[in-house]
Order: sequence, then C-alpha cells, then structure tokens
Amino acid sequence: MQNPIVQYAGLLLLVLALVWTVVAQSHMRNSWRIGIDTANKTELVTTGLFGVSRNPIFLGMILSLVGVFLATPNACTLLFLVVGYMLMQVQIRLEEEFLVREHGAEYVQYQKRVRRLI
Repeated sequence: MQNPIVQYAGLLLLVLALVWTVVAQSHMRNSWRIGIDTANKTELVTTGLFGVSRNPIFLGMILSLVGVFLATPNACTLLFLVVGYMLMQVQIRLEEEFLVREHGAEYVQYQKRVRRLI
C-alpha cells in the first residue's frame, strides 16, 4: 500500500476530516463538552452536520484514523484505526444512552431520523 496516490489520498482525507470535525464542533455551540456531563443540561443539536450524522465529530475522528493509515500504512496505524474505531463505538453507545435519558422522546425521534455515523 506504499503507493503515493494512496498516501496523498490519506493526507487529503486527514485535511477533510479536520475541517469536518472543526465545523461539527462549531455547530454544537454551547452544547460542546468532552465526555458525558451529567451536571449540566445542554440543548440537543440536530442541525448542520448533526442533521446528517448523530456523531459527526466521531465520524471525523474515524476518517482521520483512516487517513493516517492510508498516508502511513503499517501495523501500528492499522492497530490505531481498529482500536480507535472500537473505543469510539463504545463511547458513542454510552453517550446515546445518556442522551436518551437526558432528552427522552426528542432524542429517540432524532435517532429514527438521522443515522449514527453516516
């Protein structure tokens, strides 16, 4: 896979993933937090990139891991990709359980309307 075209595609994917993630974070406005914050109630964001993906920030992170693997394909970057993806899936499910408790029917309707990643 040490092909310059694949490596440049990986670099391009890294840049696009960075832009995607920054835009998604900006769409969260005051609802942005790291992890599950049970102390502060936030608004449910369902517009912008969140109208396309329930987890656009995690999607951007996954795409960046794919980009790193394509740019520098080796066992280490493959391991980062696989483990990172698995850990993000766990975090996504934990956050979704929390959001159902926090926002109830509004979040359940959102889940029916918008896919988890894309």
